[in-house]
Amino acid sequence: MGSLSEGAPESAELPVAEEDLPRSLRRRLARAGALVAARVRGGQAFDAHALDSRDPEVVGALREVFGWLNRHYFRLRVEGREHIQRRPALYVANHNGGIMGPDLSCTLGTLWSVLGDDAPLYCMAHDFAMRRVTPLGRVLQAVGAMRASPVSAAAAFARGGSVLVYPGGDLDAYRHWRHRDRVVFGERTGFARVARDAGVPIVPVVAHGAHRSAYIFHEGEALARWLRLDRWSRIRRFPLAFALPWGVAAGPWVPYLPLPFAIRLRFLEPVPVGDEPLAAVRDRVVGRMQEALDTMAVR
Repeated sequence: MGSLSEGAPESAELPVAEEDLPRSLRRRLARAGALVAARVRGGQAFDAHALDSRDPEVVGALREVFGWLNRHYFRLRVEGREHIQRRPALYVANHNGGIMGPDLSCTLGTLWSVLGDDAPLYCMAHDFAMRRVTPLGRVLQAVGAMRASPVSAAAAFARGGSVLVYPGGDLDAYRHWRHRDRVVFGERTGFARVARDAGVPIVPVVAHGAHRSAYIFHEGEALARWLRLDRWSRIRRFPLAFALPWGVAAGPWVPYLPLPFAIRLRFLEPVPVGDEPLAAVRDRVVGRMQEALDTMAVR
């Protein structure tokens, strides 16, 4: 299952001509914007689990944007591309910096570049976008987003697709600055169950440097509980952070300008999932990710 011989070769990454990038971006973004706008204005009922809205043209436009940002702003370095799978796989990543965290740009941009715009790659998205702010959900579906649930993941795997998930969610994304080099999944084991039920390997993905995009000085667990965020948005953190351009950004939904720290991304060897307890699978995956993050943090 998910052997290394089936990983994508280093040479598979799609090239983007540096001198043609600005012109290509303008043309493709304009086209992608028109396609997304038409979808948002459409009168069809919104289905947060739907997979048919993924548009390779929109993906290609965003891939170029992410590629430019990853090269010039985040100075991204990627290791372990050979572990990216050509067969269905569950990519399990650590989450950093909240709503504007650059790990999504780095991870999706790399996967799209290696696998291609047409590859059936989907990403689990939070209920806030997929159920509470459905116009945003329609936009995100154009690049393969779907509601974070076992039902969505099973449908994607049944189509021969792969899925990117951030199991730590808000616990990981809004962790305190002093825990920036920790992987925080809590007690969550849903990702392990999804991989076991679908019979697909887990490919751990570790980002280092992305949690420096803002300085989170308070996680806001008690405030989130007082606001009852978990009851209507499945969020357990109300972070406070020093972030551009606001100075202080309060709450999990405030957009900000990520600081331009260099980011490293490492794809680890696939982890097969058998009949062992789900908590054991989680601990094994988190352990490998934490070991990789520890080594990345000291280099």
